[in-house]
Amino acid sequence: MTEDTSFFQHETAIVSPQAQIGADTKIWHFCHVMKDSVIGKRCMLGQNVMVASKVSLGNNVRVQNNVSIYTGVICEDDVFLGPSMVFTNVINPRSHVDRKQELKQTLVKKGATIGANATVICGNTIGAYAMIGAGAVITKDVKDHALVVGNPARQIGWVSEYGERLHFSEEGKAICLVTNETYTLEDNHVKKV
Repeated sequence: MTEDTSFFQHETAIVSPQAQIGADTKIWHFCHVMKDSVIGKRCMLGQNVMVASKVSLGNNVRVQNNVSIYTGVICEDDVFLGPSMVFTNVINPRSHVDRKQELKQTLVKKGATIGANATVICGNTIGAYAMIGAGAVITKDVKDHALVVGNPARQIGWVSEYGERLHFSEEGKAICLVTNETYTLEDNHVKKV
């Protein structure tokens, strides 16, 4: 079922033949990719990454070392998952209670970054191009372009698609200092012009 044989798999990685892996993807040391998972093109899975069944990763997703991506997680294109960040997929786990039918979906939208050691509680959506600070604990949805930090995470600002902090004028306009792209802030939502 593997889509393309032009991906790289380190000799210590275990990749199910029932997983779909896109071209130019790199799967490094001690990774485990389970059946029925879908990994797009040009992705990179660092050392000791686990991708569970039915997980979906878009194109150009970067997964740093020691990340487990559990069933119910969907990452769109260009997502960055920092070292040792954590996803959950059950709200109230108990070892003696089977809750496989209660798994909650977590959606990480295009271009979002989740920092090292952050935790994402299942059932939430991380908005496009959002930036989750290292160690943050996500307990609710995060807006597009939002910059959030802390436990529980709270929004402290906005970021551009490039990942630079945006400073909005009274008129609700900001310019990314690196790309010179213009953004607007209306009704507490950011859009690129």
